[in-house]
Amino acid sequence: MVLNNNKIVYLHLIRYNKMKKETTATALFVKQKRKQTKITQVELAQKAGVGLRFIRDLEQNKTTLRVDKVNDVLLLFGCELAPCPINRDKLLNNKL
Repeated sequence: MVLNNNKIVYLHLIRYNKMKKETTATALFVKQKRKQTKITQVELAQKAGVGLRFIRDLEQNKTTLRVDKVNDVLLLFGCELAPCPINRDKLLNNKL
């Protein structure tokens, strides 16, 4: 969930299905914002002080990323990671 008013991006748990992996809100947010600002992955990496591989991994929804580096990227868009409540029943149903 992305709240523009509070400038907080909520990192959702990644749920696995046997056939596909869902994309997190964070990965979609970064890619969308990068395209809106018309900068390349290379430019975003340079501005955030992270590597190009990190940006690619982030946008491609890699499941193990350093939170401090994710926040370095999100900071460029005026946001940060924060915990958010989840629907426990929905989470349990997706694990089955």
